[in-house]
Amino acid sequence: MEAFFIATGVVALAEMGDKTQLLSLVLAARFRKPWPIVLGIFAATVLNHALAGAVGNWVTHFLGPDVLRWILGGSFIAMALWMLIPDKLDDDDLPKSSHFGVFGTTLVAFFLAEMGDKTQIATVMLAARYVDAYVWVVLGTTLGMMLANAPVVWLGERIVKRVPIRLVHSISAVIFLVLGVAALIGWG
Repeated sequence: MEAFFIATGVVALAEMGDKTQLLSLVLAARFRKPWPIVLGIFAATVLNHALAGAVGNWVTHFLGPDVLRWILGGSFIAMALWMLIPDKLDDDDLPKSSHFGVFGTTLVAFFLAEMGDKTQIATVMLAARYVDAYVWVVLGTTLGMMLANAPVVWLGERIVKRVPIRLVHSISAVIFLVLGVAALIGWG
């Protein structure tokens, strides 16, 4: 359960102000159909994070525990620094009208936007860290994404304007830093 709770918390915090959260806001404003958008986000997240978790789990089997410890420690510390860099949504990331409907457009746009994103990389790292809890990591990171994105779909800019993004990113950076240091010195 530790893997589930850490994955949920880390991803929910990391997602605040992230480009996929901004994409959720754009999708909500463009389509004004919250249920297909939320379901599309959920399906894209499950697919993306299941693949990311599998990569993290796979990598663990090919690296020795000492090498993995250093890679994870360094990766978590790098993620802490990355959290301090604000995301922006490029025009190329905006969903175009498609014949896939609201759900399909959301699924494809969200899946692609999540490729190489902070939360996807965090999922890889968490699955490598909690190798015996792959399912719990994927469930936790998916819940974290939903906790950060579903309210944005329904409440839109009202919620985004009230959340102090810099503070949330700073808290996320500290959490990633602690996880990195813990991995380097061999805690847990």
